[in-house]
Amino acid sequence: MFRIETEVDKDRRMLLGERLDSSNTGRSPAMRALRGTPHDDEVPLEVWALEPGTAELAGGLTALTWGRWLQVDLLWVADTHRGTGLGTRLLDEAERTAKEDRGCLYARLETWDFQAPEFYQKRGYAVVGRVEDYPPGATEFILTKRLA
Repeated sequence: MFRIETEVDKDRRMLLGERLDSSNTGRSPAMRALRGTPHDDEVPLEVWALEPGTAELAGGLTALTWGRWLQVDLLWVADTHRGTGLGTRLLDEAERTAKEDRGCLYARLETWDFQAPEFYQKRGYAVVGRVEDYPPGATEFILTKRLA
């Protein structure tokens, strides 16, 4: 009989990820093709906008690159700077870095209907999926863009 646990365990999470990666690599030619290439590892990518003359955060973007993809995780701009083009500058810099410095061909992200799906669509992203009621009362959008 198995013992089932629900505790957070960093070591087990790492082991689980390694074992899943090994299984995926064995089953997928695409995953095998990545093995040992510069695109094999997840590499963080962060872009920050600081208030002039200070270290105060005006906006930022966190992402990672892997498998020739840019995965945008977080993009935020302070209310006082919304509509100034700062969000576009942050996204453009992340895309440029991913494409020119890391060889990425595509970008992807998730956003909710109350956030900014139109912002991303105006910048060339296309909705490729949606999850209704995630969380209840909201819709999550999955968007992608070809960088190259």
